[in-house]
Amino acid sequence: MIRSSSPFISAVVFSGGEPTMQREGLSALAQFVKKLPLAVGIQTNGFFPDVLETLISQNLVDKIAIDYKTTWEGYTGSTDPVVKENYEKNVLKSIDICKKSFENKKLGEFEVVFTIFYENQEYLQEISEKIGDVPLVLQQGEHKVAIAKPLLPEMTQGEYICKKRIQQEEHPPLTLNEIREIADKLEKKIRIRTREIGEISYESHRRRRASRKR
Repeated sequence: MIRSSSPFISAVVFSGGEPTMQREGLSALAQFVKKLPLAVGIQTNGFFPDVLETLISQNLVDKIAIDYKTTWEGYTGSTDPVVKENYEKNVLKSIDICKKSFENKKLGEFEVVFTIFYENQEYLQEISEKIGDVPLVLQQGEHKVAIAKPLLPEMTQGEYICKKRIQQEEHPPLTLNEIREIADKLEKKIRIRTREIGEISYESHRRRRASRKR
């Protein structure tokens, strides 16, 4: 499929599940894609920094987007405190590797993506401080009931859609204005992604005022 599509695309992005869990398979596919030649992108939760470091050192990846998870979302589907501790350590190591590689021009593009919900916004300020001046994207989150189907195999498609719609009505996505209000507290330039408008650059009011004074 990749080979037949290559005349019509410029890049291939590997995403989840978690692509870096399959080190050998990801490396082989990235080598294949680069030979076409196409660019390679990876969307990852950052749990496996050594895999990212190897791919970068071998010039097998052009863009990395790290989807920073929180306690509310869970770490690779686990509530184990050891997994939580390891994730926080590993994701920060992954960010540091990518940041240095980007600065050294070994990595073409790099960003940290935070999918934001009402329930996890409390973690954002701390995460923003931890990652420093790394490019940050706030992505509008949408509640899903993806687990309803396998847990309730007798549920019809219509019942599933109805249940999903009710849950989404009870927990609507944050609006653009709400995300802007949250972003204002970060006092840094970020990007915001929503389903309605796509992606925009955004700078907090305080930061804009400070820039005008200079």
